[in-house]
Amino acid sequence: MQAVRQIANEIVAREGGFVDDPDDPGGATKFGVTIHTMRKLGLDLTGDGIVTKADVRSLTSRQAVDIFVQHYFEKPNISHLPEVLHASMFDMYVNAGAQAVRILQNLLRDMRFDISVDGMIGPQTVKACNRAGQPDPVALRDAYGVARRNYYFRLADRRVASRKYARTRAGGKGGWIKRAEEFLSPRYHMTAAEFQRRVAGWA
Repeated sequence: MQAVRQIANEIVAREGGFVDDPDDPGGATKFGVTIHTMRKLGLDLTGDGIVTKADVRSLTSRQAVDIFVQHYFEKPNISHLPEVLHASMFDMYVNAGAQAVRILQNLLRDMRFDISVDGMIGPQTVKACNRAGQPDPVALRDAYGVARRNYYFRLADRRVASRKYARTRAGGKGGWIKRAEEFLSPRYHMTAAEFQRRVAGWA
């Protein structure tokens, strides 16, 4: 399995450089680290006493990796889950915070595990994951990936401004959908026709 820092480096590369998209609730972001996260962590990189967009611009990829490993992998206890889930869960936690865990918990409840959906990885969730991953852990990873993709679709269904993240201007799969499918077995990737049917109701 991939080392945690390798996964984090891939997330940084996937997220890209500085962006400040008015349609993104995360606000100014660099390498996937939002200005809100930097304020929460007190990362005043310019030393002027406040955390602004200038601090976001000053963030290095190495600092982003350190933040991700500590606050988006170790702190939420993703390391306690089966290794097969690490890359997708870690990537989703960077993208959506505790919602990444709620997606997993809802999936486990759909699989008839009696657990709480609280966005926190505790003994209940870990035990259910270990059981759900037997005898085929890849099936659990794929089920999570499909649930993640469905979450993105539902977001875009509800919020028109978010559709540009799920569908390109040319009408193909957008970044959100491609991102979810990176962690899915190829047989579960949507075909172009399947994708078009799913988004047919969007303006």
